[in-house]
Amino acid sequence: MAVTSFQDLPLADKDREWDGDAAEERVRRWAKAGDEPNEKYRDAFVWYDADRKDSFTAYKLLIADVIDGKLYAVPRGVMAAAAVMQGSRGGVDLPDRDRDRVKSHLAKYYRKWGDKAPWDRD
Repeated sequence: MAVTSFQDLPLADKDREWDGDAAEERVRRWAKAGDEPNEKYRDAFVWYDADRKDSFTAYKLLIADVIDGKLYAVPRGVMAAAAVMQGSRGGVDLPDRDRDRVKSHLAKYYRKWGDKAPWDRD
């Protein structure tokens, strides 16, 4: 199991709509990951199962999309991932040991746009 390295991706506009399925398709094309995931594909996610890294289903918490040929963190994607980490949509099945690191990864993007992650608010 693995939390991806923080990529410090540029931020998309905060009002940009989020469609995770469409974003995943664009990321797959951009990364040239038609048959199986690769490192570029991995950069769009916060977590993956390292034991199954060659399977698309091993990747969870997509936060990025391709805009004008470049990978961007999409605030609404980050917010959706944060909501899932707090149990929204049934939550996400991750090892307990990875949860704090995933939250830390997501919180860095919240700080980048001048906000606090939901779990850091009073």
